[in-house]
Amino acid sequence: MLQQTQVRTVIPYWERWMAALPDVTALARAPEERVLKLWEGLGYYSRARNLQRSARVLVEKWGGRIPQNVPSLLELPGIGRYTAGAIASIAFNQPAPILDGNVIRVLTRLHALGGDPKSVPVNQRLWSLAGELVTVAATHGSAGHRPASAGPCSALNQSLMELGATLCTPRDPQCKQCPISANCLARLMDRTDSYPEPSLRAPITVQRKVVVIIERSGRYLVRQRAQEGINGGFWEFPERDLIAGESPAEVAATWLGSPITSLLELNPVRHSITRYRIQLAVFHLRTPDGRSRRELGTRWATAEELAELALTAAHRRIARQIPE
Repeated sequence: MLQQTQVRTVIPYWERWMAALPDVTALARAPEERVLKLWEGLGYYSRARNLQRSARVLVEKWGGRIPQNVPSLLELPGIGRYTAGAIASIAFNQPAPILDGNVIRVLTRLHALGGDPKSVPVNQRLWSLAGELVTVAATHGSAGHRPASAGPCSALNQSLMELGATLCTPRDPQCKQCPISANCLARLMDRTDSYPEPSLRAPITVQRKVVVIIERSGRYLVRQRAQEGINGGFWEFPERDLIAGESPAEVAATWLGSPITSLLELNPVRHSITRYRIQLAVFHLRTPDGRSRRELGTRWATAEELAELALTAAHRRIARQIPE
């Protein structure tokens, strides 16, 4: 949950999740719809699906226990090098390096390491430096020194992340309070603001779409997104790219199979997915009983059913606008 999401946002989600799915077996056996509903609002929904896939692998292959080494962790769906290293080192005190934004900032300043941290040569160098540190920690902890209660590897990696989050911040780092400032090349050169060098960002793309809430006898037409792709498996109201010169009524007609004469315009909704800035024009339409076009993956849902369905965050905001 903490990938791509702030701690204060995660806490209530974590509490609800653990109350509903307290262990790996419960997660593995839960209906996917339930998993997505609990994740609703956190975004990057592939994380939830991968979490459940991993739970099923853990139950089937590992007896419900989490493997303690990086190669085995990397076999789990959605687990990459950073997450595998974090689990292995922090939970099991294995000498596995980690590299997140905070650690990158600490290491690039400590070594005055220039270049784009996402580029292959710089990224490989950072992984190597992180690996050297955790290896030294493991050796130090096994050489007769009393390690921290969590273990030296666990303590080191958590300390690096905490240092970047609290003192070695992107702006105005607190170098006077930093325990490693005497060895920091960026501080010695008075160039902490120069590291890490910014990565090239993909250009922002604006997308304009239209959403039509189609109501019939107290029920609302919704459709389920394909399992693969962005927001896979979530439900939403009919949505489509708005083509220049096309009216929302024409868009609504594609779902109803008949012309539309009037629509109620609601407040627009804006949201972002990675580099996309999406603008949703929202309309509400009440249609009399009768036949309507039915597509695969669509259904008519009551207001109570809408509350239980896993809607994307943007469409949950749209649902709150439905006129009574």
